[in-house]
Parts: sequence; structure tokens; C-alpha cells
Amino acid sequence: MTQRLTIAIAFTLALLLLPGGIVRAEDNALKFKLKPGASGKLCLNCHNDMQETVKKPFVHTPLKAGECIGCHSPHASSHGKLLAAETGSICRLCHSSVVPADAKSVHKVVGEGSCMKCHDPHAAANKSNLVKGGNDLCFSCHKEMGDAVAKARFKHPPVAKGCLTCHDPHASTKGGFLLKSDVPGLCLGCHNATKPLFIKQHMNYPVAGSRCTSCHDPHGSDRPSILYNTVHKPVANRMCNQCHEEAGSANPLKTKRTGFELCKGCHNDMVNTAMGKNRIHWPLLAGRGCLACHNPHASRQKALIKGDLLTLCGSCHKDTIQRQEKSVTKHKPIMEGNCIACHDPHGSDNLFLVNNASTIELCGKCHDWQKHSTHPIGDKVKDPRNKNQTLQCLSCHRSHGTDYKHFIPFPTTSDLCVQCHEQFKR
Repeated sequence: MTQRLTIAIAFTLALLLLPGGIVRAEDNALKFKLKPGASGKLCLNCHNDMQETVKKPFVHTPLKAGECIGCHSPHASSHGKLLAAETGSICRLCHSSVVPADAKSVHKVVGEGSCMKCHDPHAAANKSNLVKGGNDLCFSCHKEMGDAVAKARFKHPPVAKGCLTCHDPHASTKGGFLLKSDVPGLCLGCHNATKPLFIKQHMNYPVAGSRCTSCHDPHGSDRPSILYNTVHKPVANRMCNQCHEEAGSANPLKTKRTGFELCKGCHNDMVNTAMGKNRIHWPLLAGRGCLACHNPHASRQKALIKGDLLTLCGSCHKDTIQRQEKSVTKHKPIMEGNCIACHDPHGSDNLFLVNNASTIELCGKCHDWQKHSTHPIGDKVKDPRNKNQTLQCLSCHRSHGTDYKHFIPFPTTSDLCVQCHEQFKR
């Protein structure tokens, strides 16, 4: 084989084998030795519905060019709809720049390669082949957000204009949540922080470099100035200097104290009660103190917590949340994000910060164990496996879930029972 022939073959293969194992439409036509028009126009002879589809205002470029084999194999495929590869791989062949290499956040559907959840691969009534227009498309997945925006008394104008005013639909290199620019830069694109009115509204504090979303809900709220619905009392009363140094001081944004000492001035009883317990939730004693879990200014959640409990607690106790997610039987309090149904978030005299010294009584708040079983449990019943322990609910069940039904740690009930009743092992 001559060197020239070797180079020619290598060049041909390089053309055919593009990223994702997909070939271009014109190369496919050569590969399959298709007749003129067979790469697309001929397809419409059988696929009559496409005749109407191509009449829509926005038609996908390959279809408009009559090149169906740019995405579909004309003979057979391992993928549905005779696609030449997985959906995401096909789309990336032409749209490789949708997700930048240095992206800080990526839209979940884009990362999953589920492009058709937003785009019609053939044609649509909306620009960019979107299956729905405007916010309707975003809110079809983000339903809770859509409901909140609709109900909010005070609207944020950019939201009404469209989600894409602030968010990139595919990925962002600038910040989290697909934001086109990180906060406060994004907000300062519309709000001039040097205006006297702006400064007055913020009690003369230099907040231009602060994170606006620590106080304001960017999607709208029921409070004026779109403050989050739950506002810390000093903020609501415009008493910033209750926690911060004076606006005219050298360090106006500096807090007067740090950690839980800052909050203790108003929440003295709560702090003293927590500190009097045998076990204290460690974030309370860490550098940020209460602010590890609570927002100091405003929040969507009650008690100013930073997010729903499932998300907030899961930020540290990720393994516990994952255990629940994988569990065959789900524990209702965890499913509902109600961790404090069993645990005290500040401090407790009991192991694992549970809010009742008796496991039986704790579980009994929801479960009537006497109707559940006649098995002896209680302080007077010793665990055969460990005489230092008594039998209680957690002797047989795991409160955060297991791989088996009813929270038991073994595949069958028999496997569980013979741990103590060895005489019945088979």
C-alpha cells in the first residue's frame, strides 16, 4: 500500500468518524450509496405527516435542507426512531458549544442529553424550535416556581419578561443556577447602587458589593421591595445597626459580634437552653454559629432557615439522605423534609440529638407499636446480642432506611429474628 493511498484512507475515516461516532449527512449519503434525494426528500413519500411539519415557522436546519440522514440511519439502528446515536450525542455534533468546558452550572436536561424536552427536533411554532414559548416552557418543569411567581403580590419585572433575561438555558460560565452573570453583578445591570434613593433604602449601608439575594427574592414575593416572605425583625424594622457597625463607620458591614454570640443578644433563652444540653449541634459552636443554618436577613422558609430541611440538613448529612433515597421503604418525616420531627436542631441530652430520651416513646408519636407487635421491648428487656442494651424499635429497624422492607437490616424477617433466636437457624 502506497503512502498516498494510506493517507487517503485515513482522511476518509476521519471524515466519517466524527465525535460521538456520528457521520455527517453528506458522508452518510456516500457511505450508503444513496440515490439523489434519498437522504431526505424521498423520506417524505412515506412520512406524510412531515409535509405539514415543515410548514411550521421554525424548521430544524437539517430537515429544511432535506437531510434526514444527518440524524437518522436509513436502514437500522440500536436507538429509537432509527436515530444514528443517542439524542444528546447527535445534537452535540452541530451544537458542540452549548456547554462550555468551564461551565459553573449546567441545565440538568442538557447534562442528561434530553434536548427534546425543550426542543422539537423537526419544527416548531417557536424560535429555536422550542416546544413551548416563553416562561411556559420553563414552568412546565419548574411548576412550584411557576405557581409562586403567579401568586406573588410584588412581581420582579425581568421574570415577567422571561426567565432567559437572567438565566442561560443551557449552561453558565459565570455562576450557579444558570445565571448569565453572578450576583450582585447581574442585579447591578438594572439597579444603580449609586442613586441616592437606592442608598437611602439600604439605610446608607454600602451594599453594592453584597449578595442581593440574601434579602430579596429575585422571582417575586408578597412583601414590598420583593423581600423574602420571612424577614428578620431588625431588617423589617430597618435597624441594621442592631447587628452591624454604624453605616458611617470604618467597617459598616462588620457584625458587632461573631458566631452565636451575635444572635444571643436577642435569642438569649434559645442559646442558653441549647448550651445547657449534653450534646450541641456542632454548627452552633463553629465559626459562623447560627448563620450556618439561618439567613440573617430574610428567607423563603420559616425561622429564616436557608432552605427546606431536606436540602439544608442534607448539605452536611448527605450520606443519610442518600440512604433514605435508596431505601425500599421510605420514612415519612424524611420524605417530607421534617428532620426536626425526631431531632433537635440546636442541642439535646440524647444521642444523635433526638428529642426524646426514649426511642420507644419517640417512635410512638407516630407508630402505635403495641398494635404493631407483641414482641417484648422496653427498659426491662435485655438484648440477647448485648446484655448492656435493651430491646427497642432500633433493635430491629433502621430509622433512615435500608435495602429491605420495613427498615429491617436483613433480606427477610427470618434472617432478622434468628440474630437473637439462634435455636431457630436453619
